[in-house]
Amino acid sequence: MILSSMKKNGLILTAFALATTGSVALVQSFTAPEIAKQEQRHLMRILTQVIPKAQYDNELYLDCAISNAPELGPNGPHIIYRARLQGDPVALLVQHITPRGYSGNIDILSAVYPTGEIAGVRVTRHEETPGLGDKVELAKSDWITTFAGTLVTQAKDPAFNVQKDGGQFDQFTGATITPRAVVQSVNAAAWYARSNFDALFAAPNHCQEATNE
Repeated sequence: MILSSMKKNGLILTAFALATTGSVALVQSFTAPEIAKQEQRHLMRILTQVIPKAQYDNELYLDCAISNAPELGPNGPHIIYRARLQGDPVALLVQHITPRGYSGNIDILSAVYPTGEIAGVRVTRHEETPGLGDKVELAKSDWITTFAGTLVTQAKDPAFNVQKDGGQFDQFTGATITPRAVVQSVNAAAWYARSNFDALFAAPNHCQEATNE
């Protein structure tokens, strides 16, 4: 009697587990394409924030190289999107990370022209202190827009420091560590992009390969 009851309960549990697993897999198969589209739209919104759309005519998310250069920070390889106009190189959009934030890593996207001029910069992820370090985020202040139009002239450009260190960028009251980390990371990434501009444009298209997989 007891064995029969155990067998019955086991079959019920097995059937329930199979039904639950099947439901999850079914929902995932239906939602995966929409999730991918949402991720693509988010990526495009970020990419178009750092370089004017009128300056390129290719699909940025389908044209990229990858790099493990130490100048771009930890957790590589880093993606470098390539903006082209009628096939000609225009700018590189470099994903880079600084580990020197007050609360850890700060993810950054910087668009750089071949001259070393910066088209735009955005912080894409951080865990900085709300009300202080989070002013690197566009939703909190326009500080990040001050990079647009600046020119990187060397690997450790004296101008690419906060004003407290003799540079051209404001620091935040009570939160110098965060803007200092962002400024120095942008300097390093922009100089890397300028120094390797042609080679990065000549590198295989990693994004196209990933799309075809």
